[in-house]
Amino acid sequence: MTAKKPTQRKTAEKAPIPAARKAVATNTDAAKAGTARGAKKAVAPASEAPVKTTKTGRSKKTPDAPALSPAPARSTATAAKPAGSPVIPPNTVVGTIIGHPEGYGFVKLDQGGDDLYMSEDSMRAVLHGDRVAVQATGFTRDGKATGEIVSVLQRANHRVVGKLRSKNGQWFVVASERRINQDILIPRTKLGKAALDQIVVAEITSQPTPYDEAQGEIVEVVGDEDSSEIELEIAIRKHNLPYIFSPATLAEAAAYGSEVTATDRKGRVDLRELALVTIDGETAKDFDDAVYAEKSGKGYRLVVAIADVSHYVKLKTALDTDARERTTSVYFPRRVIPMLPENLSNELCSLRPNVDRLCMVCDMQVTAAGHVSSYEFYAAVMNSKARMTYTEVAAQLPDLVKAKPKAGTIEASLKTLYTLYEAFRDARELRGALDFEGQEAVFTFNDDGSVASIKPAVRNDAHKLIEEMMLAANVCAGEYLAKAKQPLLYRVHDIPLPEKLAALREILGMRGLTLGGGERPEPQDYATLIDATRDRIDAPALQTLLLRSLPQAIYTPANAGHFGLAYEHYAHFTSPIRRYPDLLVHRGIKAVLAGKKYTGEDWERLGLVCSGNERRADIASREVTQYLKGKYLEAHIGEEFVGTISGVVAFGVFVTLDETFADGLIHATSLPRDYYQLGRDKSTIEGQRSGFTLSLGERVRVKIAAVNADTAKVDFEYVDRA
Repeated sequence: MTAKKPTQRKTAEKAPIPAARKAVATNTDAAKAGTARGAKKAVAPASEAPVKTTKTGRSKKTPDAPALSPAPARSTATAAKPAGSPVIPPNTVVGTIIGHPEGYGFVKLDQGGDDLYMSEDSMRAVLHGDRVAVQATGFTRDGKATGEIVSVLQRANHRVVGKLRSKNGQWFVVASERRINQDILIPRTKLGKAALDQIVVAEITSQPTPYDEAQGEIVEVVGDEDSSEIELEIAIRKHNLPYIFSPATLAEAAAYGSEVTATDRKGRVDLRELALVTIDGETAKDFDDAVYAEKSGKGYRLVVAIADVSHYVKLKTALDTDARERTTSVYFPRRVIPMLPENLSNELCSLRPNVDRLCMVCDMQVTAAGHVSSYEFYAAVMNSKARMTYTEVAAQLPDLVKAKPKAGTIEASLKTLYTLYEAFRDARELRGALDFEGQEAVFTFNDDGSVASIKPAVRNDAHKLIEEMMLAANVCAGEYLAKAKQPLLYRVHDIPLPEKLAALREILGMRGLTLGGGERPEPQDYATLIDATRDRIDAPALQTLLLRSLPQAIYTPANAGHFGLAYEHYAHFTSPIRRYPDLLVHRGIKAVLAGKKYTGEDWERLGLVCSGNERRADIASREVTQYLKGKYLEAHIGEEFVGTISGVVAFGVFVTLDETFADGLIHATSLPRDYYQLGRDKSTIEGQRSGFTLSLGERVRVKIAAVNADTAKVDFEYVDRA
């Protein structure tokens, strides 16, 4: 496809601590060598003076998957404090501590390779996320590489959110981050107004040492553990999500007022008479995109208009500083933490109906076969003719196919958009793009904040229609900037890693399945397997296996294409209200249109920050969702539900419930009395005497036996096959 020059248009204006242990230096905290307690040890600096500790009796928790360390956030103050360049001891390697709820941990090495196992004893001087210098020491009996911490280079935790507890006169905070196994001791004089079992934020005044637990003081009382939305408040602080805009940012946003001015409209293409509409969910308020389509010769004209956020969020402003710190809006079941202040995100930038709004447009010519033959970008002013929902559009589409609406109307545009969607869908299948079925839940709440119901989200043809229009515009944006040699952050989804591919092929082989493509499969190979297994009972589990074999998509200035979508160039252009990379793409397009280059950015670092913050948002949202599912099931203990076996392990099977998509474990001890072990295909658990089996993908009826919403653990009892 080719980019066109703009045409002329009408414009408008725990456990006891041993008596002696090997020393660990903390050179970021300026620790110096010394002697104490008959053993050579590191002397903590004044801010980390040793304190007398007692065993606080932490309960054991289930493992949690490692996550990317979040980017710093000014507003919640849980980020690491700046530190000078640490001195790395000789003959050591550098890595990051990954804690485990059971007390042991690992060091994820910067240089790559296997993580180093750290015993519970070795972990006493560090917390999850700390940066350390280590030496390899050998191997455990089961072959894990082990290491020893030589020096703590940088502390990751200076404020910790958790529950305030007390035992034997000792007050302490149990961190909500389960990978922080150590308690934070709180002197009585540092409790402030906090009460037992409240959720609090503790500032660490003394980091842990080989001999002493961390010490802190209460700096914020978040609320009671059973209060409404407490899970949101915990997630915000636990994951360091910026949620307070600076006064300067709010002032800049307010200064723009509530209406598009004549000066704003000047020099822009006037699309106010075009039947552009927004199509979003029922509860949406930030309308990024509007669409319009019409017949054009033997093909079609597709107009995708996107909110022109870059007109308001300019470089070197407070608005940009806060947006760059967040890089994404964060969506929870009953709250949104926006990237931009609401008078921009929900008002002046949002493409609301019947008001003028500024936009950036991708205006495309599309063939009847669904190929974009040409396109152009330009700045415009628009006036949305309707705020439509996916539900109402999906209901109209069947009748519109047979109707003959008047050209230029909303109905005519919707009919053409549906025709385009079908063409894009066919082209998608031909190029082999992957199409995984999602499992998103929709929550409704009672007046007291408790979960009233959980239902599966419905993805209808209107959702898919808008998705295809946005994909087309995103591809054009990536290609346009690439041809102009304008630096940008591509949305890259790389090819499967060899080790992940080998593991996938082994599992598939056990089930009599093969993935084509040899050592370098193409998207079409994945798509073929997905289509071939769509009707199998274990199809959802197989799709999960395929998905996990693929790397996560990232933002990076180095274009490597998008494997899952089978695109050579792909960038995010369509959601600048809620994603900073899209805003950067808009700035790049404007620079190219002006015959200039958008420069001065550290694109590598920006890509890492945007990717990391996206992961942080996803993890925080997922944790809140899991908590809410747990609270819902907690109210239904003893009741029966139907679900599908989604995982098989030696000690039982995991089941995903219908509708709620909540996961839980049927432990082998709750199955008919027998000795159970994994079958040869590793997808079946088998009773050795009775021959009783449960297999991946089987439908089962279970009873809710126990729930711990805080740890997202749900135990099921097996009832029968469903």
